[in-house]
Amino acid sequence: MLVRPLGNSGLTTPRLVLGGNVFGWNLTGAEAFRVLDRFAEAGGTMVDTADVYSAWVPGHKGGESETLIGEWLKSSGRRDVAIATKVGYEGGLSAPHIERSAEESLRRLGVERIDLYYAHKDDEATPLEETLGAFDRLMRAGKVGAIGASNYGAGRLAAALDISEREGLARYEVLQPEYNLMARESYEGALQKLCLERQIGVLPYFGLASGFLTGKYRSEADFGKSVRGGRMAAYLNERGRRVLDALDEVAAEAGATQAQAALAWLAAQPGVTAPIASATSVEQLEELLGVMSLELSAEQMDRLSAAAA
Repeated sequence: MLVRPLGNSGLTTPRLVLGGNVFGWNLTGAEAFRVLDRFAEAGGTMVDTADVYSAWVPGHKGGESETLIGEWLKSSGRRDVAIATKVGYEGGLSAPHIERSAEESLRRLGVERIDLYYAHKDDEATPLEETLGAFDRLMRAGKVGAIGASNYGAGRLAAALDISEREGLARYEVLQPEYNLMARESYEGALQKLCLERQIGVLPYFGLASGFLTGKYRSEADFGKSVRGGRMAAYLNERGRRVLDALDEVAAEAGATQAQAALAWLAAQPGVTAPIASATSVEQLEELLGVMSLELSAEQMDRLSAAAA
């Protein structure tokens, strides 16, 4: 199995990071533990979560995903799977908020160190120096192994990297952008170029466009197939149908599923280390695991890119 370095973070991963947004929401209890067990057994080395997961569920307040992962870590005794979590989606990126939130995440996860800690989204109201200083102190204290940025544009990420270099502070080593066959514009171009030039690892989220690229949403009648079905209206247009047709062809040729082909395209893009994808059952996970070894031909990659242009 091919394992890739994640920028200069010191972390490595095969071509799949397991998304934790479903844990404590629509994946709980023994089935959640089975998914985590199978991912680790298959060679997975990183689970991605956030302190805000799953605050969008009525009756939840955030931290449910971290709590479940922490329970699995304790029951399984595993620490060969790195845990990535995030701060600042709510509450911003002030130093006090980062430091307080880190302690809460460590407690919920039941660990002494967060392997990869992200700024969940840019906070232009807080100076980058303050945010990076807080992350730097957490790293020096041994509470965080590496830091990353999620949902940052090229200009702000470049500014943060320059400040880290100038001030001798911890540096964002990983970027987590939205990126998939249906959402290309925010990463391709200046942001991709910056990550390649500065050796930033890239772990895209929504690798399957909220499930659209699995091929199970072909008409409005299919929107009720999942809790995310309402999002499909944005994709089910001429371009979206063109992408699905290309995925159907490439998947059939490769002996793969549409989801595997979509993730394999993503994993092969310049700068990308591995896509992030979540599963709500062991059966779904087994399908996702196929991306770890699936290689598309150059012609198949070009065909998917052209369909998604």
